[in-house]
Amino acid sequence: MMDKVKEMQKFFGLKVSGVLDSDTLEVMKKPRCGVPDVEQYSTFPGGLKWPTNSLTYRIENYTPDMSHSDVNKAIEKAFQVWSKVTPLKFTRLTRGTADIRISFGARDHGDFYPFDGPEGTLAHAFAPAAGIGGDTHFDEDETFSVGSAGYNLFLVAAHEFGHALGLSHSQDPGALMYPIYSYTDTSNYALPRDDVRGIQSLYGSNPDKDLDQNPNTPPATPNACDPNLVLDAITSLRGETMYFKDRFFWRQIPQISQVEQYTISYFWPELPSNIDAAYESQHSDRVFLFKGTQYWALFGYDVDQGFPQSIYNLGFPKNVKRIDAALHNENTGKTFFFVGNQYYSYDDSTKKMDRGFPRLIEEDFPGIGGKVDAAIQIRGTFNSLTLS
Repeated sequence: MMDKVKEMQKFFGLKVSGVLDSDTLEVMKKPRCGVPDVEQYSTFPGGLKWPTNSLTYRIENYTPDMSHSDVNKAIEKAFQVWSKVTPLKFTRLTRGTADIRISFGARDHGDFYPFDGPEGTLAHAFAPAAGIGGDTHFDEDETFSVGSAGYNLFLVAAHEFGHALGLSHSQDPGALMYPIYSYTDTSNYALPRDDVRGIQSLYGSNPDKDLDQNPNTPPATPNACDPNLVLDAITSLRGETMYFKDRFFWRQIPQISQVEQYTISYFWPELPSNIDAAYESQHSDRVFLFKGTQYWALFGYDVDQGFPQSIYNLGFPKNVKRIDAALHNENTGKTFFFVGNQYYSYDDSTKKMDRGFPRLIEEDFPGIGGKVDAAIQIRGTFNSLTLS
């Protein structure tokens, strides 16, 4: 099994020893690299922006993938994402010339920037200016929808309207203006902070609303250099190591020195954010992820059919509402689940909880008190981090 401590030390820029010693624990409390509040958004050269805060838009044609009503709602909602955090106001026109003209087309569609067919460029928009400036075109060779099937029109439109208002791409993988499409739940969507900072650098803030008062605003994208970072869960996956935090995860591949950061929804649109616990079973070639009273099984980067399932199917009593950490021993086929100051032992072969559990953690793991937030196996030896 991969040496998790070495992977973690390498990830955080520590001396790679494979030993979970006091130096490794102490470094979590000390800044090893700065965590500057550096915006990762970017604007077009020259800071292109509209000279007025009152803009008009017109939908010139419609995609056959969706009803006209659903297209209208998706476009309106996409503009609202930006108007909620700025003084900008958007008015829809049904005839005449609008500042931002919206259309669907395929291949060569009349602007000297032809689309490339399915699965390539989804849409494009032009920076603020007279004439074609602000116009937004969607590739009709793609399939658009109101949900997760194909490409969510609201999410694609909101991204493109960011360009139409003057924003270029962001380097923040959690930003709407990140160049790679990633589905996320749109029911209570709020603009990520990096995008808010970007658009407000051009137009200022909405005098009637406070970003910090919006409960739906997602937390800032976590920084691996943050000395106060506490991960939600860690697991291996076919030789890789996955570090989960909020709606993100870091992916570390042994042959590649650079750690890649993604949103969870980029690989698994079905999965929730804020994973509680995770572990890999190499025998079944599955990774199990837990949140609240549900859990999911992953086969590589696919979610198994029939999931999520209830943790009570594993034998947990009804008073268990979430799992703090999980640790799987490939040699014994046992999985330890840590819940509060107790732990449970699950037997993979019998698919049942072992008798005599739960037991107190402090009785079987001397020196550990309180709740276990992370558990690691190193050469058959269990190590745990108690962070709260």
